[in-house]
Amino acid sequence: MIGKLFSGDTFVALQKGMDATSLRQQVISGNIANINTPGYKKRDVLFEGELKRALDKKYDSRMQQTDARHLPGGRSLAGVGARVDVLNATSMREDGNNVDVDEEMTNLAENNIRFNTMAQLIASRFTGLKNVINEGRR
Repeated sequence: MIGKLFSGDTFVALQKGMDATSLRQQVISGNIANINTPGYKKRDVLFEGELKRALDKKYDSRMQQTDARHLPGGRSLAGVGARVDVLNATSMREDGNNVDVDEEMTNLAENNIRFNTMAQLIASRFTGLKNVINEGRR
């Protein structure tokens, strides 16, 4: 029973999202650190599309698992993960480097907002559990 509290789709998606934002923070920091490295190609984290595809497959109405002995109807969110992609197609400068510091700073701010939002959602979920455990008393 307790395992289901932390293995539901919402909680797993939030966990995976926090992992992705943490990885994205590292990647953006690496891009900024290599802004003056000739030939460096910026990196990006791919996660949201992967999560969307997993959710689309998981909730595909054409195939549902109505019995434990049936084949699973969709993809588990536990298998979804972020991956780092190198963007080789563009060059910002003659030395081959394609990092734009303004874009990276914007990405950093957006990533920070995403992380804080997910952290607040997880915290509110734990607050709700705490209230249930305390039977509504503070």
